Amino acid sequence: MEQGMTQGYNLNEEKRIFYQKLFKVGIPVLIQQIVSIGLNLVDTIMVGKVSENALAAVGAANQIYFIYSVVIFGIFSGASVYAVQYWGLRDLSSLRKILGIDYLMCILVTIPTVIGAWFMAPQLIRLFAEESEVIGLGTDYIRIACFSYIFSSMSFVISFNSRCIQDLKIPTTINAIAIGINIILNYGLIYGKLGLPQLGVEGAAYATLIARILECGAMYTAVYMRKEHPLKAKLVEMTAFGRDLFTSVMKTAVPVIILEGLWALSVSLMYMAFGQIGASALAVTQIAVTVTDFAQTVYFAVGNAAAVIIGEALGQGRRQTAWRYSKRIMNITWLLNLTMTAVIILMRQPVAAIYEFDAGTTAMLMKALLAYAVFMTPKMLEYMMICGILRAGGDTVFCLFMDSGLNMLMQVPLAFISVLVFHLPLHWAMAVANSSEIIKVVLCYWRYFSKKWMNVVTDAESDEV
Repeated sequence: MEQGMTQGYNLNEEKRIFYQKLFKVGIPVLIQQIVSIGLNLVDTIMVGKVSENALAAVGAANQIYFIYSVVIFGIFSGASVYAVQYWGLRDLSSLRKILGIDYLMCILVTIPTVIGAWFMAPQLIRLFAEESEVIGLGTDYIRIACFSYIFSSMSFVISFNSRCIQDLKIPTTINAIAIGINIILNYGLIYGKLGLPQLGVEGAAYATLIARILECGAMYTAVYMRKEHPLKAKLVEMTAFGRDLFTSVMKTAVPVIILEGLWALSVSLMYMAFGQIGASALAVTQIAVTVTDFAQTVYFAVGNAAAVIIGEALGQGRRQTAWRYSKRIMNITWLLNLTMTAVIILMRQPVAAIYEFDAGTTAMLMKALLAYAVFMTPKMLEYMMICGILRAGGDTVFCLFMDSGLNMLMQVPLAFISVLVFHLPLHWAMAVANSSEIIKVVLCYWRYFSKKWMNVVTDAESDEV
């Protein structure tokens, strides 16, 4: 009896700690996601007021940044498996070595991307649209915005590792302020308000660049002006990693990089397929994706928090606790699915009313949003298992083969076949392409229940599940 009471008390205490950490990490990430994706939503509204072609151009140009940012996300996510577990042991020396690896990979990816985006801008936009006006506007936008990639990546190093050490208050505040500045500059530079020149699409690009510069400066000031900060590392500390550690981190990170890169490529290829329908379809896709991403911000928050909480437990060798945490995360995900699917369906009419599109484009947008709402549940279940649970245990190879394989081999071909062969309208093409999410979620559940994802990468002794 006494033992049962003790176990019950321990489980109640464990639940309290779980939800405390979930909110501690999840709420700042939620705020970051809301303001970030909220900016994208405001961008689509502001640019969409200029013209459908302007929105299509910015949407096509942003696909380059999307692929780049997802690759960077893959690098930091793979490395964070180590960063989270080292932080769980409070091993600052190893944590700062991981930070150095992040910076090195950031430089190696960002510089070639910026150069390629500037010189190949017209060719890149032409992949998504055939209209000359769209290509011209997209080229003007990307040749300015590509320089913001440098500052974004440097900010990402701080914000991603702040999640690992569960210290997100200041980065979240800075991110929110920077996005507020971006919105104000968008308003001024796109429409010629606030005493600023009217630059249209180029104004949106300049607003992004200025905001990213200010955000980056504030991030590093916040870290290096504090007397003590886990991320306040000297160059000698960050470059002290040896070949063995770099190789170990890359073994975990490279599958994530490939996974995320192929996933981003598959999403962009579907944009490309839908763009074959016309500039209106490309503009509608941009809006539909942004709106659904906004509804999914809470999933991103829970997923990031889950990766930190489960990764920390595994880093301490507490596999039974990690398993219980994962089950709670999945229960939360199912509850979110019911709520957010209803939200998207209810948001369709108000969202469509914001844009001054013609009747045909408005109807296309309404149907596209419904198609995305229908596939919310399988898509988000798969996301939570891959990004929040399986990857926290270092099971990146399975994630690579399962997710990217089906995206490239099934989802993308279905999108092109739907458009080019069967000439389906946009909403049906979206539905057919996203049907692969059902297969992916079944495979994810199989892997989840196998418990083979529960790896411990630190030297902590592991208990048995």
